[in-house]
Amino acid sequence: MRAMDMPPPGWPGQSAFVEGNGYRVKLTIPTVLTLFRIALIPVLVLVIYLPYHWTNFAAAFLFALGAITDWADGYIARRFGMMSAFGAFLDPVADKLAVAVALIIIVQLHPTLFMALIAAVIIGREITISALREWMAEVGQRSTVRVAAIGKIKTIVQMVALVMLLYREPLWGLPIFLIGEWLLAVAAVLTLWSGFAYLRAAWPALQER
Repeated sequence: MRAMDMPPPGWPGQSAFVEGNGYRVKLTIPTVLTLFRIALIPVLVLVIYLPYHWTNFAAAFLFALGAITDWADGYIARRFGMMSAFGAFLDPVADKLAVAVALIIIVQLHPTLFMALIAAVIIGREITISALREWMAEVGQRSTVRVAAIGKIKTIVQMVALVMLLYREPLWGLPIFLIGEWLLAVAAVLTLWSGFAYLRAAWPALQER
C-alpha cells in the first residue's frame, strides 16, 4: 500500500488517513485547513442570502477567515515540511472556488457592466492558466509556470477587495464598496499582467509542440 502526505518524524497529532484504491493519504494540518476553507464556501453562500441586516458583516468575516487559513496552511506546510501532492492539488482548487463564488455573489448583488467585466476577466484568467498548467504538467514542463511575485501581489489585492465588496457598507466614513471596486479593478489588471507572464514563460514549450 502506497503512502502519501507523510509528515516529518516526530510531528504530533498526525494520525488521520483517508484510504482508497490502494492509496493512503495522510490528512496533515495544512490539508485539514484547506478542506475547512472549502467547507466555508457553501456557508458563505447561505449566509449572504439570510434575511438579516448583519449578513454582509458575516459574509465578509467568513471570506476573510478563509483567506487567513489560506496563508496559514501554506506557512505551516513550509515551516514544518508538511507539503504534499494532495495538498498541492487541493490548495489552488480551494482558492479558485472561493474567489469565483464570491465574484458571482457580488455580481448578482450588484449587476453592473463594470463589475461583470472585472469578474469575467478574473475568472477567465483563472480558467486559462489552470488549463495551461495542466497541459504543461502533461508535457513535463510544470515548473515553467510557477507563481511569480506579481501573482502573489494580485492575490492580496484581490482578497482585500472581495472582503470590502462583501461587506458593502460605509465604515468610519470610508466608502468601503467603492474602494473595493477600484481595488478589484487593480486586481484585474494584475491578473492580466500575471497571466501574460505565465503565457510568456510557457510560450517556448507551446511553440515546440
